[in-house]
Amino acid sequence: MKQVQAMQSRMAEMQTKLEQATVTGQSGGGLVKVTMNGKGSMTGIAIDASLLKPDEKEIVEDLVMAAHADAKARSEAMMAEEMKSVTGGLPLPPGMKLPF
Repeated sequence: MKQVQAMQSRMAEMQTKLEQATVTGQSGGGLVKVTMNGKGSMTGIAIDASLLKPDEKEIVEDLVMAAHADAKARSEAMMAEEMKSVTGGLPLPPGMKLPF
């Protein structure tokens, strides 16, 4: 029971840490960057001015989507690493994702 209480405490700390942590994904060689917090919410986007031409609209849209996917993958990897430290080897059922 004490292990469960300790894990709950570590989970709460981890959630706070994830909300404050950020990851940045990029595409187009860094021309488009998307920043997300550790919980997967997009917090920023940067688009290089060279892409802001009317005939480049579809390319920019694709690059934004690719940068978002990159940031999401980095966010999920960061969360998985945090979960390893929180659960401390405590076995969880397959497919169970915490804290979500």
